[in-house]
Amino acid sequence: MKVLDNLMIKIKNGKVHMTLIDPATSGPEGSALIAEQAEKAGTDFILIGGSTHLSSGQMDAATLMIKERCRVPVIIFPGSSSMFTRHADAIFFMSLLNSMDREFIVDHQKQASLIVKKSGVESIPMAYLIFAPGMTAGKVGKAMLIGPDHFKDATEYAVTAELLGMKIVYLEAGSGATFPIGREMIMKVKEKVSIPIIVGGGIRTPEAARNAAEAGADIVVTGTVAERAENVFETLKPIIDSIKNVK
Repeated sequence: MKVLDNLMIKIKNGKVHMTLIDPATSGPEGSALIAEQAEKAGTDFILIGGSTHLSSGQMDAATLMIKERCRVPVIIFPGSSSMFTRHADAIFFMSLLNSMDREFIVDHQKQASLIVKKSGVESIPMAYLIFAPGMTAGKVGKAMLIGPDHFKDATEYAVTAELLGMKIVYLEAGSGATFPIGREMIMKVKEKVSIPIIVGGGIRTPEAARNAAEAGADIVVTGTVAERAENVFETLKPIIDSIKNVK
């Protein structure tokens, strides 16, 4: 079964959790350990990548170690055209729509396009929107950050993504953000689009995860909280449980 088909089935049956792991921070072995504990805690997918620079060799090493220990699908979350591995199950082939630089809207995608197609790795078209505070993702991606009450901008970008044929829209506050995207913002976007919504950045507690899910997020992503946890399983389990209980 294709990863996107699997994801859509899971969304139809409830909320989905993804764990984002940056091998630049955790290394291959550390990435595999986080993934293993995240899977035990109930995560549905592993995202590998981030906003820092990673070579294809680093991506290969981390992905292979994760695949040795885990059964859940591994999806590439690329920050540049070099962040690719043929060992992953899929790639979010994404465009940062609110970047000021075409490099992140289409140029990295252009540079990676032939490699991705030739590899046979499943490509999932996705719109990426960065909200304040943005953190490293906002700085690296040269994003025109969407403010907490910029509802019109957010909904217009999301509808644009849907009309362009993208399969998912990702609302990102930035890894390690001081606060997550607000409930009203998620609700406003959800009202306007029929494609799934991913929400990530600044989600550290079960309450924050549940708020995002209740507001309309189909998929909740946690990353930094897992990478910094002394016990990944004990940290993620209550967060994942909190969204799985949302109907």
